[in-house]
Amino acid sequence: MINKKVNSVQDALQGIEDNMTIMLGGFGLCGIPENSIAELVKKGTKNLTCISNNAGVDDFGLGLLLQQKQIKKMISSYVGENAEFERQMLSGELEVELIPQGTLAERCRAAQAGIPAFFTPAGYGTEVAIGKEVREFNGKMHVMEHAFKADFSIVKAWKGDEAGNLIFKGTARNFNPSMCGAGKITIAEVEELLPAGSLNPNEIHIPGILIQRIFQGEKFEKRIEQRTTRKRA
Repeated sequence: MINKKVNSVQDALQGIEDNMTIMLGGFGLCGIPENSIAELVKKGTKNLTCISNNAGVDDFGLGLLLQQKQIKKMISSYVGENAEFERQMLSGELEVELIPQGTLAERCRAAQAGIPAFFTPAGYGTEVAIGKEVREFNGKMHVMEHAFKADFSIVKAWKGDEAGNLIFKGTARNFNPSMCGAGKITIAEVEELLPAGSLNPNEIHIPGILIQRIFQGEKFEKRIEQRTTRKRA
């Protein structure tokens, strides 16, 4: 087996430069590659186009890159939890492409599978469809969407092995699996990195063939985006 392990987040992010397009896994603050985002902030990489379901919150996740004005364009489906995102978008400082969530997921999966484009009914008759090819299937109009083209995909998993096989935990199995292999290079940061062959093959969600680099992250905060509780009975 090919050993995909690198020794640090710095080694993992080698080759990421200004003006690149990067996919980042996660949903809200769940399953985001915290170590990689923090390192991108330290590196000062700028003019990035980021593909992610959302942009985190003001002081965590992709919000950290937004604070430092390192993101040129956000391609996402939800912006509701980040005031700085909203401010930059409304002021024209940040280019934003909003995409229906299912379409966003499928454009990632299409890139992973090597499918250049697909048709979906989502967005037909709205601004989402402007300038795109429209075709009728079974009496219903569909919009053609292209697979994403990204230089790097960065995902976060619960467990991985040195061959790059990944297991995701709970709802962290959101956009992460579909982004594996969807960029030219996929980087996986994991909570626990094991020798190749240590994982039960029946429990592996993503095979190592889709991963080029893997490293063990540290000090994951795993913040709760919105805490909801109920009163005691």
